[in-house]
Amino acid sequence: MTVGLGTVLREWGRIGCVGFGGPPAHIALLRKLCVDDREWLDAQEFEDAIAACNLLPGPASTQLAIFTAWRVRGRLGAVVGGLAFILPGLIAILVLAMLFLGDPPLWVKAAGAGAGAAVAAVAVQAGWSLIGPGWQRAPSRRRWVAYLLLGAVGAATIGPWLVLLLIACGVAETVFQRVPATRPPLSALPLIASAGLAGSVAWVALKVGALSYGGGFVIIPLMQADAVDHYHWMTDAEFLNAVALGQITPGPVVHTVAVVGYAAAGLAGALLAAVVAFGPSFAFILLGAHRFDRLRSDVRIRAFLDGAGPGAIGAILGSAVPLTLALTEPWQLGVLAGALVLMLALRRGPVLTLLSAAAVGVAVVLPGGPLPH
Repeated sequence: MTVGLGTVLREWGRIGCVGFGGPPAHIALLRKLCVDDREWLDAQEFEDAIAACNLLPGPASTQLAIFTAWRVRGRLGAVVGGLAFILPGLIAILVLAMLFLGDPPLWVKAAGAGAGAAVAAVAVQAGWSLIGPGWQRAPSRRRWVAYLLLGAVGAATIGPWLVLLLIACGVAETVFQRVPATRPPLSALPLIASAGLAGSVAWVALKVGALSYGGGFVIIPLMQADAVDHYHWMTDAEFLNAVALGQITPGPVVHTVAVVGYAAAGLAGALLAAVVAFGPSFAFILLGAHRFDRLRSDVRIRAFLDGAGPGAIGAILGSAVPLTLALTEPWQLGVLAGALVLMLALRRGPVLTLLSAAAVGVAVVLPGGPLPH
């Protein structure tokens, strides 16, 4: 079925504007549009598309949005739909970055400190929600736990080298399953960063968009190690603000890399980071969507993901460690504890949790409480 470009622009743009809550919300909205309301895809085809996108590195929900637009309107529809899905959140997060990373008033700094304190709780909830499904389909639960623990330790300790650990987990599982030897996907191989500021920004964004299996919070330790520890573009507090902004704006968590680019080189850096980070998602779909059935049935790729997948889940959980260590004030630890209760015990979403944490930050700092530096 062929759909008009105007319809693609309108419907995918609407999802881009209201898609708060990350991949679960994006998938639900896309399913309602494409399967339930318009019947452009049947349920099985949509589920197959989800599975295929999860086999690719990078932001799976973004790739699903691009794929569904490709399915109803071809390559031009994929470009229009993908941009319509990405741009609303990107614009929102850049506006907020200009406010939070400039010389904001005290209440803005306080709100950022409060929301930033809750980010580690969001990471824990994101990882925890993936454990059940991953455990159920594990070919070997002992190895699955081992990959999970390796990913968690790696995210907490080795930062930018985490992607190599995830690749190693995938290769190890391929060997254990006695699948004929093969290279991991080309997009997962380490690359050499270019010299200069623009090259550095592009390299960080490339790792986010093409080298991070599992998407979402897997990218956080990669970005934190580069933006804070290696290049010193941001402080820990500013990075926590960036992650929080990526959660309270619509669209994928990958938008966070635009804030990193803005901190490094202003608006030009933000746009460069966004283009490089989202470029692989468009390339995967535009060049390979017609091969998705073969991708899913390839035993070598499935075996690789059987190892890299739990490693990525562990990395999401492990990312909470450097995020927690970045907190500098005791009241922020209290905010983090409250956020864990909200998300894990009361099952509240990340947007409500982060906004509540921001309100606590304002309530603590404005009367004279300490502000993190």
